[in-house]
Amino acid sequence: MTASVILGASAHLKGPHVDFAALSPLIALLGGATIVLLVGLAPSRALRRHGVPALSLVALGACVGLSIWRWHSNEAIVSGALRIDDLSLLLNYTLAAGGASAVLLAWRSRAAHESSHGEFYALLLTSVGGMSLLAAAQNTVALFVGFELLSIPLYVLCASELRREHSLEAGLKYLIVGAVGSATLLYGIAMIYGATGDTDFSAIARALSRGGLASDSLTLGGIALCIAGLCFKASVAPFHQWTPDVYEGAPTPVTAFMAVATKVAALGVFLRFFDTALIEAQSTWGPALAAFATITIIVGNVGALGQSSLKRMLAYSSVAQAGYMLAGVVVATKLGVRATAFYLAVYVFMNMAAFAVIVARERETGLGDSIASLEGLGRTRPLLAWPMTLSMLALAGIPATAGFTGKFYLIDAAVSGGYTWLGVVIVVGSMISLGYYLPVIAQLWMRGARAREESPPAPPSEPLPQLAGGSQELDARTPVEVALVAILAGAGTLFFGIIPQPLFELVHGAGGTFAGLF
Repeated sequence: MTASVILGASAHLKGPHVDFAALSPLIALLGGATIVLLVGLAPSRALRRHGVPALSLVALGACVGLSIWRWHSNEAIVSGALRIDDLSLLLNYTLAAGGASAVLLAWRSRAAHESSHGEFYALLLTSVGGMSLLAAAQNTVALFVGFELLSIPLYVLCASELRREHSLEAGLKYLIVGAVGSATLLYGIAMIYGATGDTDFSAIARALSRGGLASDSLTLGGIALCIAGLCFKASVAPFHQWTPDVYEGAPTPVTAFMAVATKVAALGVFLRFFDTALIEAQSTWGPALAAFATITIIVGNVGALGQSSLKRMLAYSSVAQAGYMLAGVVVATKLGVRATAFYLAVYVFMNMAAFAVIVARERETGLGDSIASLEGLGRTRPLLAWPMTLSMLALAGIPATAGFTGKFYLIDAAVSGGYTWLGVVIVVGSMISLGYYLPVIAQLWMRGARAREESPPAPPSEPLPQLAGGSQELDARTPVEVALVAILAGAGTLFFGIIPQPLFELVHGAGGTFAGLF
């Protein structure tokens, strides 16, 4: 009798309709991660070393291709838990670019070698999948699942150099701080659910528009905890303390991936969650986020001054950059969304150019990520020096670079949204940043080449064959794929600084996905 009742009840159960076509970019990433993990078990050493990263690039390329196919689709899927629109698809392109760059930088790295290749790239693709899920989340449950799916693989990737103490320490620190951030975010989500009785973003917004619920203490407490949890992930001061140590200790390809991809995911969910679910409380969280942005810009820029480690300097720089990008969230306008999306896209180019050069110099010299490793690089390796120069100029916001266009866009959004003083803070922060970006450029071009370089660490595997037509200016120890990332990212930084219109057209639709914004 009991069995028949259970069978009868299960016959009436029906799951939500799943639009697999709309979900295909995420399926490509997670399916690719599964295939990469299995291929990594192959007995062939060449297949593990070269086939696995190549398959990872194929998975990321499939994600981009399927995202292009779904462009302008603007649909809710999985019972409204996810929204596939121009913003989520644009962030997919950005995440795939960051992921592909990380794959190329890690192709012959010690981290991938010690992690048996398959596990390393499977974790990286899984993390990109979590970020893609987070960017499309339209429900607090999906938001938290995406948050954890991106975080847990990164904890492992940070500690993937198993024989290096600093890598293991970075993984442990990131795990502890990340767990605190996740718990804080979860408490905030629970409090908002308790106040509104809903997990859907649109339903939360409707609930907050009724009966003064937007100013209720339970709602405000939930918003505060959600801000704190997301600020941990975005490296927003004062929740940034983990960033310099983890960036310095993690393998450099992983640091490069974290620096760009986690920013894209965190700022993407800031836009989605606060400009949709919490838009009715914007008068409360807007000034608070503006204060956090100001503190972040000051702390990040001042902290970067005098750093001798390039990775620590870029860590503090990423803190300051997070403050700039928060300006687009604060104003809660379509212009702010477009400005933030634009800056996230060019941020990938600016940072990957710098990190690719750091990877190359780590493998060429025994100086690690010290700024001294760049001494005289303009004379000996101009094809590496130029991308680093363009990266520093763009991050400082110098005209004719993508960084200048992005900062101008953010300042325009801040001023138009009534936060003129925040635009002034962005300008002042950019002026302070010249104090640590320009010394890097001086090291590249105004110092003589080192008379003697320390011996580089032993490579984990045999070098890749030099491509036909490769430049003789590149050292034999500089992998072609690393130089390719540096050159392409540097070229993108310059191109979108001079001709930003193609990217403007891409981000224009991102702002239109928020019906409640003006």
